[in-house]
Amino acid sequence: MATKTPKKKKQEVLKGIPEIRRFFFRNEKPVYFISATNFNLLGADEWVRNFKFICYIECFDGLHPNVFAPKEELPHEEFTSIEDINNYLLEHKEVVEYIKKRSKGGKGGKAMFLMFDERTEELAKKNNLEVCFPPAKLRSFMDNKVNTNRIAEKAGVACVPYVLTKVNNYSHLCEVSRELGNDLVIQLPYGDSGHTTFFVKNEEEYKKHAEEIEGEKEVKVMKRINCRGAAIEACVTQHGTIVAPLMTELVGFKELTPYKGGWCGNELYANAFTRTIRQKARKYTRLFGDQLKKEGYKGYFELDFLIDQDNNEVYLGELNPRITGASSITNHAVFALADMPLFLFHLLEWMDQPYKISVNAINARWARPENIDDWCQLVIKYTKDDVLKVTEAPKSGIWRMEEDGKIYFDRMDTHRRAIDNENEAFFLRITRVGDYVYEGADIGILVLRGRLMTDDFQLKDRAKNWIKALKDVYVGVPPTNDLTAQKEAEIGGFKMM
Repeated sequence: MATKTPKKKKQEVLKGIPEIRRFFFRNEKPVYFISATNFNLLGADEWVRNFKFICYIECFDGLHPNVFAPKEELPHEEFTSIEDINNYLLEHKEVVEYIKKRSKGGKGGKAMFLMFDERTEELAKKNNLEVCFPPAKLRSFMDNKVNTNRIAEKAGVACVPYVLTKVNNYSHLCEVSRELGNDLVIQLPYGDSGHTTFFVKNEEEYKKHAEEIEGEKEVKVMKRINCRGAAIEACVTQHGTIVAPLMTELVGFKELTPYKGGWCGNELYANAFTRTIRQKARKYTRLFGDQLKKEGYKGYFELDFLIDQDNNEVYLGELNPRITGASSITNHAVFALADMPLFLFHLLEWMDQPYKISVNAINARWARPENIDDWCQLVIKYTKDDVLKVTEAPKSGIWRMEEDGKIYFDRMDTHRRAIDNENEAFFLRITRVGDYVYEGADIGILVLRGRLMTDDFQLKDRAKNWIKALKDVYVGVPPTNDLTAQKEAEIGGFKMM
């Protein structure tokens, strides 16, 4: 008599936010965020049981309970990207052993990254980790600024007037962009924080970047508009696209970044821009997310919007198909805490767990002003053109500013919610004692309650005071080895967060 195969127990469908939250609080599968730092998903371990950070840079001096950083520095090629850092970590013997010890049933668990490539995917598989993102090849295709515009066209999302073209020389640029005028913005397919965005209105300005521009098969050439930057994060789920509130962007402030078009922070507050602009940005984000789903993408993404100050038109700036530097502020705001953070909706798509939610209801709640509190973050880079070896550096945690503008370290904490008032700030240190600072190096992230920009997008004195005071805590000396200094300065141009 044939033995009957036992029927597989049907999985319970999670219905609504409370059941999904309970599911993650009881989670048994190891989940990792592997990156240079834990900044982008700071606080994720509070929402997901068995969640750990594996980092190259130890921001908390070993005091964060869920951060693992290998102690031994192994020989490696120079890092030229955050992907290189992640690949180094996944091959590091201490990391491999750490993942192996925490494995359950031969499975290493789930892995999330800020940036990764096909080599990262291979190494993750070798460690029995499932990458909780669409394939690197697809993400790379969509991250290409030229392809982003093509996706926007399919989705019906407006872009700044542009042409996609190969540029041979300045005369050729003028010819192909005749309808856009003489004041242009040129973006290379890949790049970050102003590194590959060039403002050109004459041949002299063009020549500064001619080699980079002419080296690309295709670039995006846009009409330059009088605009303000805005950012919005969202998540493509099986039930539709969930959209977080619109944030302002801090761009190009000389106190924070040496790059003219460089992103250097965000503000989140209820009345960012007008109601009409917020509604249009949310509509465009849903349309774009729905198109991403058709293209085979699911999960977390961010859109930068450009708000034309002359006519209030809303245009797509660029796509980041991943977690971003704005994710920390998105995932800690009141709307996220009242339901659950956006990254959990992303992770849920990879948890092999059926669920049902009302995307329309979530989006309606998240759009209401009363569900949005005021937060801001400053991404502080070293802006001078010298190189120093750091001898003193501020600790991560809560800092307080006195009435005379001086600041002091008040207490250790791993969470920005510990900030009591506008006289306090949470600082996440990136550059440590023994590291080098050079033009463009990431010093750290400063998170505060309230706003740091005026309504006309100028830095408030409060912001300038915090930036200066924080930088003053850093002390450095000229390096004794000029070759070491040169090496550090050359590899510092890639995204760390």
